[in-house]
Amino acid sequence: MNVTPPRSDRDKAVEPTCLEYIGVAPGIRLHVRDWGQGRAIVLIPGWPLSNDMYDYQMTELAKKGFRAISISMRGFGKSAKPWGPYNYDVYADDLKAVLDHLDVNDVTLGGHSMGGAIAIHYMARHKGSRVSKLALFGAAAPVWTKREDYAYGLMKSEADALMEAVDIDRPKLLADFGKIFGLTETSINPGLAAWFHAMGMQASPYAMAQSVAALRDTDLRSELATIAVPTAIFHAAGDRVCPFVFAEEMARGIKNSKIIRFEKSGHALFLEEKEKFNSELMAFAKEG
Repeated sequence: MNVTPPRSDRDKAVEPTCLEYIGVAPGIRLHVRDWGQGRAIVLIPGWPLSNDMYDYQMTELAKKGFRAISISMRGFGKSAKPWGPYNYDVYADDLKAVLDHLDVNDVTLGGHSMGGAIAIHYMARHKGSRVSKLALFGAAAPVWTKREDYAYGLMKSEADALMEAVDIDRPKLLADFGKIFGLTETSINPGLAAWFHAMGMQASPYAMAQSVAALRDTDLRSELATIAVPTAIFHAAGDRVCPFVFAEEMARGIKNSKIIRFEKSGHALFLEEKEKFNSELMAFAKEG
C-alpha cells in the first residue's frame, strides 16, 4: 500500500489573504484585485472600463513595494450588474464599503476619468475616510458638460446622444470612443484597442447609460474645497475626452494640489506614457 508522505509546511499552498470579490450590499459583490504589500494605492477605473485597465500599474506597484488595489465599480467588468441607481453617491458608498472591508488606512486614492470624479465625491461625501492622498488621472471633473457659468466640456445634448448610442449600437459607440481615447487615432496599437473594446463590452449597457447621465448632470465644483489632502492632478495636454482646462479648474479649487502634465498622450495617459505615469504615481505616494 503506497502512502503519500505529508507535505512539509514549506511545500503547502499559500492561502490567499484577500478576497477577489467583496460584498458592498446584499447580493452585490465587486471585483477587487489586491496585490502586494506596503502602502496602499487604490485605483478606480474610468467609464466604461474595469480594473483590468490598470494591469500595467498593478504589476509595477506590487513589485516596487506597494499594496496595489483596483476595483471594478458595480455595472462594469466582473462586478455585479444589478438593476438600480448608478450615480456618484452609489459609487462612493461602494468604495467606502470596500475600503472598510479591507481595513486599509493612509491610502493614496486614484481615479481615471469618471473614476476621478467618483474619488472627488468620495472625499466630500465620506470626509476623506482612510485616504491621505488623492490622485486624479484625466478626471472628468469638476464638471463634464457645459453650464451657463462653465464653458468647458461637452454640450448636454452630446451626452444625451452618447446615452442613445448605448441602446442603438454599443459596439460602434465603443469603437468611436476608442478613436479619441489616445492622443491620435493610431497612438494605441490595434491589440490594445481591441482589449479596451472588449473591456467596454463587459459593462452593463444600463450602467453605461446611467453613468453618462451622472457625468452629464453632476457639478462637483463646490466639493473641491472640501478636499484637505495633498492632491496630484495627472492630465494630458492632448486629452480629447476631458480637456486640459479641467485640470486647471481642479487645481484652482483644491488646496495643496499640483498638476503633473503629460505631453505625449491623450485620455489614455496611464497607457501611452505608462513609465512616466507609474514613476510619478509612486513618487507622489511616497511624499511626506
